[in-house]
Amino acid sequence: MATFYIPTINMMGNGSLDEAAEAIKSHGFKTALIITDAMLNKIGVVAKIQSLLGTVGVKSVVYDGTNPNPTTRNVSEGLALLKQHNCDCVISLGGGSPHDCAKGVALLATNGGDIRDYEGVDRSAKPQLPLISINTTAGTASEMTRFCIITDPDRHIKMAIVDKNVTPLMSVNDPALMMGMPKGLTAATGMDALTHAIEAYVSSAATPITDACALKAVTMISENLRTAVNQGDNVAAREAMAYAEFMAGMAFNNASLGYVHAMAHQLGGFYNLPHGVCNAVLLPHVQQYNARACAGRLKDIAAAMGVDVSAMDDQQGASACIAAIVELARDVAIPAGLSELGVKAEDFDTLATNALKDACSITNPVQGSHADIVAIFTRAM
Repeated sequence: MATFYIPTINMMGNGSLDEAAEAIKSHGFKTALIITDAMLNKIGVVAKIQSLLGTVGVKSVVYDGTNPNPTTRNVSEGLALLKQHNCDCVISLGGGSPHDCAKGVALLATNGGDIRDYEGVDRSAKPQLPLISINTTAGTASEMTRFCIITDPDRHIKMAIVDKNVTPLMSVNDPALMMGMPKGLTAATGMDALTHAIEAYVSSAATPITDACALKAVTMISENLRTAVNQGDNVAAREAMAYAEFMAGMAFNNASLGYVHAMAHQLGGFYNLPHGVCNAVLLPHVQQYNARACAGRLKDIAAAMGVDVSAMDDQQGASACIAAIVELARDVAIPAGLSELGVKAEDFDTLATNALKDACSITNPVQGSHADIVAIFTRAM
């Protein structure tokens, strides 16, 4: 049996932000808590959203303290502000960090307790407070998934909360909000989306529906990411990446992920590193490991990336896939190895132990040992 999760309403394309304001009004919300980060507030994007809400009669208050890797403290601070102002909905504005923080706040607003209580799969009892997620990046797909990643600073780990009740009510992907993304962020979030698509396609929980979404996302990312990075004002490339990251999200939201994310979560939690960059560095090394079980699927991905695989067998196709991933990462200036990010080999034992506990590890196509994970980290240095 397969279950397919997705928000009830998903608005896409140029101008969708204006339509979203009317949709928010139609739900009868009175006061929204906007969860975002300091930069989006500083450059005026938050003020634009507040103005739009004001025109449809919705009051708003702002929490802009979200860290790049949102923490348990961020969730607690946001929840306190929500309660103080009796907010009846939450609006997340930004990329994965504000979206995940907002999911944590909205979940606790109705279920109570501490966000640590919900680590794992479907631990909540009640639907969260209504959440509208307005996306400004093209990578995490957190605006439409049931995944919520929160850093626990006390344990130095990222908690994976996978819960149908953190799925937003509405997602908004207006590429006009993505035009100002700098090159580095565009590259990291784009490679994050590619990782979502590839891990979903080789996942042990893949279905024909997730396969279709994943392969189309791989093709669109391969065709548009370089342009989006190098020509940030290219509307067509930005819109294509918005659609691609959403389809990759549809794929992994339902097929889940694998060792790339399970390992990247540990790097992010331990060293406070950017998630998309960690994924990009690990991706080819994990797929090299997975090739023993899913070479044919990796060959399909190579074809989706534009490689002519017609004369290749499955193992050759898998090698071509890994080479294409490395080439794309290099073209968008992703670091070549973990050593460039300050990762230390003496930490691999702890990182591997925690990676195998991560919910994302369950659907990796090869179930490995602690030593296997340490070996992958080592190759990725």
